Amino acid sequence: MSEPLRLQGISASAGYAEGPLFSLDRATAHYTVKATAADERAALETAIGVATQRLGGLIDTANSEAAGILEFQIAMLEDDALSGPAFAAIASGQAADAAWRQALDTEIAGYETSDQDYFRARAADLRDIRDQVLRALTEDDERAAPAGAIFYGEDIAPTRFLETDWSTGGGIALKAGSAASHVAMLARSRGVPMVVGLGAAGPSASPANPVGIALLDAEHGGIVLSPSPAEIEAFRRSSSSFAARRDKAKTYLAKPAVTKAGTRVQVQVNIADPSDVDGIDVATCDGVGLMRTEFLFGRTLPDEETQYRAYRKVLEWAGEKPVTIRTVDAGGDKPVPGFTVAEANPFLGLRGIRLSLARPEILRVQIRALLRAGIHGNLKVMFPMIAVADEFARAAALFTEEQAGLAARGIAQKMPPLGIMVEVPSVAIAPEAFADVAFFSIGSNDLTQYVMAAARDNVSVAHLNSVRHPAVLRLIASVVAFGREQEIPVSLCGDAGGDPASIPGLLEAGLRDLSVAPAQLAMAKAAIADVPV
Repeated sequence: MSEPLRLQGISASAGYAEGPLFSLDRATAHYTVKATAADERAALETAIGVATQRLGGLIDTANSEAAGILEFQIAMLEDDALSGPAFAAIASGQAADAAWRQALDTEIAGYETSDQDYFRARAADLRDIRDQVLRALTEDDERAAPAGAIFYGEDIAPTRFLETDWSTGGGIALKAGSAASHVAMLARSRGVPMVVGLGAAGPSASPANPVGIALLDAEHGGIVLSPSPAEIEAFRRSSSSFAARRDKAKTYLAKPAVTKAGTRVQVQVNIADPSDVDGIDVATCDGVGLMRTEFLFGRTLPDEETQYRAYRKVLEWAGEKPVTIRTVDAGGDKPVPGFTVAEANPFLGLRGIRLSLARPEILRVQIRALLRAGIHGNLKVMFPMIAVADEFARAAALFTEEQAGLAARGIAQKMPPLGIMVEVPSVAIAPEAFADVAFFSIGSNDLTQYVMAAARDNVSVAHLNSVRHPAVLRLIASVVAFGREQEIPVSLCGDAGGDPASIPGLLEAGLRDLSVAPAQLAMAKAAIADVPV
């Protein structure tokens, strides 16, 4: 029997899984070389079409989040800039499979070596696209994984995740991967345990093709290969404890969130698509603390009517409860075709409100849709990536102008309260420059990243990226204190709001309004109930 091997990575989706390891590494399938370059080109064109059609078929059964991922892949497949080098190589005499692999591997390498989290995370999508086309070229079928398997390898393709039946258990353990990847987002939404970065300690520490039973602890970010009976027993105790905590948390779901001292805490939800509210009982939350609008800005820029209908749906669902909609936060880790620009350092570049103000014709369309939707509920609007007061003043002025235009045309509209995201340190350090905003919403993801100069999905510096660091909590507390003095409401809508380990510190910093992912509602309320303040 092999000695137990323990590997440590980063938790991408909390949970526990015990099952047989299934290697994600695949042998190269055989490709039959064609007679002419024209035949090779035709073969690649056909394979790209087959892959596109297959992705389109998956969209038909996917939820909104998964559909967005698949649409991103289809857009990449339809981009001539991606396939062009492969066709050029074919014209020079290369076989279709080698030309496609070489072209995509070059593109993937560029993404993997990027200093930006978003592009490193999207490398998995490019590998998926590469393999989908190669699969069509070779008519190769993927091996089926046993029920409850733990998928182990460098990375996992989004389509592989979507085609897997997770109802029988199982999990994902990746030597590379990213907590910001599309698969990680899917895993969190479906409750599939997932750990990434297991190869950070070096290739010798992480075996290439291990076999047998493994224990995946995605609550703490670890895995045990070839476990001993004692380790299996201890693991099962931890797994049972996690399940018990999760089940107990469900009893808090329908109740108001209250601390041990009886302090009421508002708990709202973050959503990324109007369809997200279809699975949420509005009675279990205090409204929508963050409605992202990037989902609308996909392969084409959305028109006013499309946006209006999306906003109205959520406002009518919420009734009298508040719905805070963020103007499009494009750029950084959210590129939008026809809108964003390529930059050397997009997280410090033209993103969020900066980009919207640079393209006011696009922002004005969104503003008109928001003003029209405002009559259907309790709407609040906030601007992302505000760094200086002039940005808020210019954005607010556009609202005033567009409201006057709608009123002049006799179109029903309502001006919502306008607030800002607190995610740039300049705002958190000097909030007095923003005394005229209606509310503050702390974006803990970017604020922590900028304060600590550490990306949360970079294994090498993940230990530094913590909202619980005194520097981050001190800034949050100062914003809350300023808000209390000026009677400006302050909430938090970043991932930290749904993290049970971070909630005590956030409440001690004075926060009384958190917005979390819908799947985190119960655990967040349970964690609040244990806080003494």
